[in-house]
Amino acid sequence: MFNSLSGRFLVLTIVFVMLAEVFIFVPSIARFREDYLLERLERAQLASLALETDAFIEPELVTELLKNAEVYNVVLRRNEVRQLVLSSPIPFPVMATYDMRDTSSWELIRDAMATLVAKDQQVIRVIGTPVQGGGLLIEITTPQMPLRAAMLEYGRNVLWLSLVISVITAALLFFAVRFLLVRPIKRLVDQMDRYAAAPEDARKIIEPTSKVRELYVAELALQKMESQLTGALRQKDRLAQLGGAVAKVSHDLRNILTSAQLFTDRIEGSEDPLVKRMAPKLVGSISRAVNLCETTLAFGRVEEPQPTLARLPLSGLVDELLEGERLASGEAEVSFVDEVPADMIVRADGEQIFRVLSNLLRNARQAIMATRQPGTVTIRGYEDDTAWWIEVADTGPGLPKRARENLFKPFEGGARKGGSGLGLVIAGDLIRGHGGRLELGKTDETGTTFVIHLPKADLALQPIEAAKA
Repeated sequence: MFNSLSGRFLVLTIVFVMLAEVFIFVPSIARFREDYLLERLERAQLASLALETDAFIEPELVTELLKNAEVYNVVLRRNEVRQLVLSSPIPFPVMATYDMRDTSSWELIRDAMATLVAKDQQVIRVIGTPVQGGGLLIEITTPQMPLRAAMLEYGRNVLWLSLVISVITAALLFFAVRFLLVRPIKRLVDQMDRYAAAPEDARKIIEPTSKVRELYVAELALQKMESQLTGALRQKDRLAQLGGAVAKVSHDLRNILTSAQLFTDRIEGSEDPLVKRMAPKLVGSISRAVNLCETTLAFGRVEEPQPTLARLPLSGLVDELLEGERLASGEAEVSFVDEVPADMIVRADGEQIFRVLSNLLRNARQAIMATRQPGTVTIRGYEDDTAWWIEVADTGPGLPKRARENLFKPFEGGARKGGSGLGLVIAGDLIRGHGGRLELGKTDETGTTFVIHLPKADLALQPIEAAKA
């Protein structure tokens, strides 16, 4: 039980209540001692009134009066005259004098603690003010041990009462905590276990019902987390199914393209000048399509090949890409600007860089065509001592907010209606395979710029370079 939240709360409640009672006990025992001594002063004053009625009192009566008052002698001061009213032998010397007329709380607590620790038989002198104007001062001598015994009995009574109160209070709080806090938490944990058993089932997502504000906030957070996880699992299943379908399509498409590749070999032998000019581009496009299908199949088997790095003249690759984009733009007023230096050579995998730049240029062209306004797509390249930089910029409308927030997430970062957002995801993965990064340079109403960073030296790529050497 003590390992549970409610059990520990029970123990802590008892401890804290007892600790509070200790702080209450100290001043209360001091007050008890003060009341005890003031009562002895009153009794002594009442005993001394016997002299007012009879000047001569039998010794036996004096002894009885002092015994009832629990004092050894009584001294009254009237009109500045100190008078021993009642007296009897004092068995022990007077060890301390306490003036009750003007005593601070601290002094009362100090004297009470001194009385509690006293061990020997002692006689104390107590001074006070008579009640009902019975004089200027009253002074008594009384034994201290009866006072100590009364204080100890009072302390034991307070201790037992405090213990009973603390146990009752702790028990009430124990059941209150179990009902108001532990049971809702247990229900929350049980719901989490039920959800964990079937996280794909949306019916298992928690519905916040707690009336405790903190627990309600926790349930809301859990509901959001479970909804996101269920969505992610569903998307994972869809991606797995899509991956299987793509693998099958890529397999069949590869066979079809392989057959088409055989026919292009014959086309290359044609004497038609237009066919001679277009045939190499057709062969290159079909070869790339076959390579893409094979790469897709390898990716489906978690066998995405590492980039084969080589010295690549970037300008020739860009010329080929821009020519294809100009044809794809048709009658749209899209201008393409090539700012890649003719002598710029990068270290990269030609096929993978072609796929990356093709995705970026196509996205830029489609962004401008969607506006039905003239626009410009610019590709530029430059380098420094540590890296090559390639930028693809357009003068389109910029990326929408949803696309910016989910830029490199599959099926979420598409900027066009119906777009999957896979292009940027694939491009980013390919650039990371080169040890570089693909970043969004800027996007606003004046256009969008993507930046490719390819490092000139990367430890992860050194083994490939060594292998090539």
